[in-house]
Amino acid sequence: MNKNIYKLICLLVFISLKVNASEPVFKEHLIFPLQDKHVHSSCIIELPNGGLLCSWFQGSGERKSPDVLIQGARLKKGEPIWSSSFLMADTPKYPDLNPVLFVNKKDELYMFWIVTLAERWEYSLLRYRRAKDFTSDGPPKWTWQDDILLKPGDRFVKQLKKGYSSSSLKNTGINRDFGFLVQDAQSQLVESAKDLRKRQIGWMPRTHALTLPSGRIILPLYSDGFYVGLMAISDDHGATWRASSPIVGIGLNQPSVVRKRDGTLVAFMREEGDLTERVLISESKDDGETWSVAIASDIPNPNTSLEVIALDDGVWVMVYNDITEGRDSLALAISKNEGGSWEQTRNLEKISGGKFHYPSIIQTKNGLIHITYTYQPGINAKKTIKHVQFSQEWVMQSD
Repeated sequence: MNKNIYKLICLLVFISLKVNASEPVFKEHLIFPLQDKHVHSSCIIELPNGGLLCSWFQGSGERKSPDVLIQGARLKKGEPIWSSSFLMADTPKYPDLNPVLFVNKKDELYMFWIVTLAERWEYSLLRYRRAKDFTSDGPPKWTWQDDILLKPGDRFVKQLKKGYSSSSLKNTGINRDFGFLVQDAQSQLVESAKDLRKRQIGWMPRTHALTLPSGRIILPLYSDGFYVGLMAISDDHGATWRASSPIVGIGLNQPSVVRKRDGTLVAFMREEGDLTERVLISESKDDGETWSVAIASDIPNPNTSLEVIALDDGVWVMVYNDITEGRDSLALAISKNEGGSWEQTRNLEKISGGKFHYPSIIQTKNGLIHITYTYQPGINAKKTIKHVQFSQEWVMQSD
């Protein structure tokens, strides 16, 4: 298709959305054309000027591919199409993965990501960049870069041991059904946690950071070495960070954190493996310092990432793969009682053989919901990052 014609079509769609603003809104398009490289783990945010910024990793593979780097693109406020891609970060000869974007209360942009050492997830190094000038064309003008070095203390070991012996975990039936296999793995993890080196590296981001009313920043992290969650906590706008207690469970990964009206934090996590094929849930009553043992919900999960946010009106929205096998169905669900129950599931994608996964979700100041995700419309098909935006009314409609 001629590029000018494509732009005209996008503009007409955009104008029609503004004219019919009272009607349910839905708009979709690809951030860049379908292509052969592996593109994955996107993150979208709204900037102070109303524009959108998205980042993702791109290259020939993941942790074993040194050419993998972080790319980005912009959607300016009032414009119908995304900018051309630009470089956000590249550590020569090492893979850069899992970017997470965040704007603090001082209007500083942070990008968190990992550099994977020795081709092993558990040897990943957590890094960040910071910029004050980040709303103009092209990449942000980074002014600072550093590593985030966390020191989970002795309570990390104690919480692992306590969590594995808790009645809430045993009552899931996993320990009972798998017997000594699970118990042996738990014992090995507790012993590994005593090694300072092992518990200080390998912490990886995936979902959005959360700013609490106190100003505290919570950055959800996970480990493929311990299969637990952890929060990086900052009480000084991101200048320094420390570790929370771990979220203990069986094979949990990639927490997404949302806050209830009463201050309770709820972490929703994928299950690494197929023991329960359900989303795992944990809670914190002390602003992310300590967490309950994660237990399985009734929400299906095929070992894939998900994200949950609270909308301005208090309704929660989850974007997830609503199946127990594969990644060819990506859906939305809403909760009107802060995660007590979920309803109104509506599919964003459902194509047999496709892969639609690793979603990132936000609500912008105008009330619209935006999601980006890895988009591969068939087996061996080319890939891109897709962006959809829609109103809450659209979610409430049936497919």
